[in-house]
Amino acid sequence: MPILITQVFLYLMTFFDILMTSKYDIGHLAGVSIGSSLWVPVYTGLTGILISITPIVAHYIGGNNKQQVKPTVQQGMIVAITMSLLVYALIFLAVEPIVSMMDVSAIEREIAIAYVKTISIGLIPLFIYSVLRGFIDALGLTRITMFITLLSAPINVFLNYLFIFGKFGAPELGGQGAALASALTYWVVLFITIGLIATLPSIKEYQIFSGFSGIQMKRIWTIIAMGVPIGLSIFAETTIFSAVTLMMTNYTTEILSAHQIALNFTSLLYMIPLSIAMGATIVVGQSVGARKFTEASHYAWLSVLLAIAVSFVSASILFFFREQISTFYTDDAVVVGYAVQFLIFAALFQLSDAIQAPVQGALRGYKDVKITFIMAIISYWVIGLPLGYYLATTTSLVQYGYWVGLIAGLTAGAITLSIRLLIVQKTYARKKAQA
Repeated sequence: MPILITQVFLYLMTFFDILMTSKYDIGHLAGVSIGSSLWVPVYTGLTGILISITPIVAHYIGGNNKQQVKPTVQQGMIVAITMSLLVYALIFLAVEPIVSMMDVSAIEREIAIAYVKTISIGLIPLFIYSVLRGFIDALGLTRITMFITLLSAPINVFLNYLFIFGKFGAPELGGQGAALASALTYWVVLFITIGLIATLPSIKEYQIFSGFSGIQMKRIWTIIAMGVPIGLSIFAETTIFSAVTLMMTNYTTEILSAHQIALNFTSLLYMIPLSIAMGATIVVGQSVGARKFTEASHYAWLSVLLAIAVSFVSASILFFFREQISTFYTDDAVVVGYAVQFLIFAALFQLSDAIQAPVQGALRGYKDVKITFIMAIISYWVIGLPLGYYLATTTSLVQYGYWVGLIAGLTAGAITLSIRLLIVQKTYARKKAQA
């Protein structure tokens, strides 16, 4: 539950970026939609690499090997800083040429470029925080990251109000203002986290910020070797949604805005199975580290069953309240009409989403990440996106064809990942029997 609250409030930063920009101007909303479609895969995929800190530390904690925690987290911060600097340079070199190739209006292009460049100011704190959060969560202290997020979320909304609409003497930046607000909030989150780690007794004992032992390539390689498949798996999943958004720039601004509204709200509901997945990584990782393989298996499948139960509630909300959800974002009747249709398709992939997320989380707890990455690529990019493109360009489904492709890709991922989890658990069961 603390992880869920944390994820929801973290996501609310993007949610309020979209919502508050939609109240400012529809052209700025489309620009932010394009910009966030470029930004989200970058930061989710790369912070996914740093997620490896959670299962690594969880195994140390479960195995009562606490002395290995500090050097692992310290090397993780080195990886985070290095990655952020490289990505920052890449963004400034690549974002303008990429957006310029899109068939969008001048205002949409301008806002998209400004959004990505401005929000990248927060790369360093965002990546370092990802490492520190992984460390805190692996200890089982998820209420602390919840507390940090609860403090920072209202700050983000207030800064959005300042910089989007130009209130209290702040510049009126529209969509770019949303990016500036998020970047500044990332810095606030980092400073709060550092302060709590340095002062709270339950975390202070690990002395994360003292006694730095220099660069240790073996530990860095362990983090990267486990983190890259995790990051690429997340990247494969998030980029399929972004790729769909970018392909839909060929449609009208109203269709693109409606698609973004449906995707924005659906992503908010996805925080529930995602949080269950993150909880599964922690408890499965600690159980495997303690060599309690039966307990790890129970945690894995309980997380799946819980997520499935939640998915029926999510699907019902999307289907029965689709018109109310659409009008919450905008009063434009044309946009609302399209959004209502998109939300019907969103309701259909709730079950697949609910299965594949906790299964991936459990597999990370087992440190099984490489095969998961291959399965994600096949499900989303070999099955989902090509099928969506075919349906959108050759059938009467047009823009809705992309969402049918998303459903197919997520369903394929749910099936193949579940099979992989069963195989991994049987392998651990044999190890236990042999022992």
